[in-house]
Amino acid sequence: MEPLVSRLMVKAAPRASSLSRSRTPLSRTTATSATSSQLRLKRLFATTDTNRIREQKKPFDTASAPDSHYSQPAANLSQDVTSEEKDHFSRIEKQSKEMQTRSPWMHAGSDVPPVSRPRSAGAMTKGKLLTTPSRMLKLILPLSTKDNNKDRKNVEPLALLVHPQQPLSYLERLIQSEIPFIDDKDGKTRPPSVHFRAEDNMDEIIGRDETPAESRETKEAAEEQAEEEDEALDQADETMVDGKRSKTGVISGSKKEKMKAEREKAQASDPAHPNFVRWSPSTEIGDFIRDAARGKEFAVDIEGTPEAIYVGVPSFRDRTYYLRMRLRKISKRISNLADIKQECDNLAERGAKNVAKLGFSGLVGWWAVVYYLTFRTELGWDVMEPVTYLVGLTGIIGGYMWFLYHNREVSYKSAMHVTMSRRQAHLYHSKGFDLPKWEMLVEEGNRLRREIKIIAEEYDVDWDETKDEGDEKVREALKKEREKKKEKDEDKDDKKEKGDEDE
Repeated sequence: MEPLVSRLMVKAAPRASSLSRSRTPLSRTTATSATSSQLRLKRLFATTDTNRIREQKKPFDTASAPDSHYSQPAANLSQDVTSEEKDHFSRIEKQSKEMQTRSPWMHAGSDVPPVSRPRSAGAMTKGKLLTTPSRMLKLILPLSTKDNNKDRKNVEPLALLVHPQQPLSYLERLIQSEIPFIDDKDGKTRPPSVHFRAEDNMDEIIGRDETPAESRETKEAAEEQAEEEDEALDQADETMVDGKRSKTGVISGSKKEKMKAEREKAQASDPAHPNFVRWSPSTEIGDFIRDAARGKEFAVDIEGTPEAIYVGVPSFRDRTYYLRMRLRKISKRISNLADIKQECDNLAERGAKNVAKLGFSGLVGWWAVVYYLTFRTELGWDVMEPVTYLVGLTGIIGGYMWFLYHNREVSYKSAMHVTMSRRQAHLYHSKGFDLPKWEMLVEEGNRLRREIKIIAEEYDVDWDETKDEGDEKVREALKKEREKKKEKDEDKDDKKEKGDEDE
């Protein structure tokens, strides 16, 4: 009975509490606010419960285990490698190689810090010498800065633009402005010295081509002769000088050893290029490159660097690449205009010949009229004589005045040239041919051809201009312009000589 009563009381308790809450809302609000304020006060001074820290254990630490082979002497361990251990080792090795392939920093030497490795001169790349469309030379040098922090970053190349007619001293100043100063023995800072070395072509001085074997034999013969002279001095007799005995030769061959050491030192400085010589700073860059092109490279020695910087010299084709491409482009434009010009010139020449034929026909007609009036009519020679005289004199005076007006020489060629020029100008205008543009293209083509010829002479090569000039009509146009310019220059020289003689 009691359990039943207790269950009924528990069920009725929530219902009574809900009724009481509905009846007294104001009292509920007051009680709730009081309870929340009490909770806030309690939270300000509340503390967390203390938890026991678990003991850290190493369940997989086999090295400290009493039954581990790490804690036992080697004599008690088995020296036999099982197949499972071999398979495990091969599997680990395979995984390690795959990781090295995917991760370059895991290769050999990765345990050494990069900053601890000093910079090597072999890391620098070889310099380049290139040409530009503006006929300048672009020199690319892998200059290295002063290595204070042993940083092993890649050396950034430096590009310098120079003109072939500038001296080497100008290039030297440009390089010195891009590298740090060095300290001399007195503690003062100064720019490092820069020297340029290139191959010494002795074939031009000798006058014949000498093979490397012959040059080697000549050098060995000179060394043997020098050694024989030293031995002869070593074996010299002793003589009495002022009552004292003294040797007239070299004591114990010291001179021979000194000369040999100097030769070895000179060869060790640059064994790969023993025939390189130092060039004067006043030499023009174009002349320096012309001689360096035979060796295909030259060296730039900078004070304070471990090794010289070698720069590759461009060949004739590389140096004249832009010039030849420009000449080919202009040749194509000249070829397109040459057809129109040829057509107009032929028409103008035909018209000038027709004018000449018409003049001849007029003279023949005048002769026939004079003959008929003189011998076939009553006028006779008495009347026609003064008429022919006056008409002929009038023609001569008129022709002379025409030549004076046009400022031409009194010749048939000048008259034909004036007639053709007028006809050509009219035809050019009707066909849309731009004569100033044609003259500019032909002049530019001859100028490029002349520059390529000069470079070919510097490199001592035979340049076939027919491949770059293109068609035969282009070559004829360029040739005519050169001949015309040559005639003008000769006329100017003749006039100048006449003026000097008159003075």
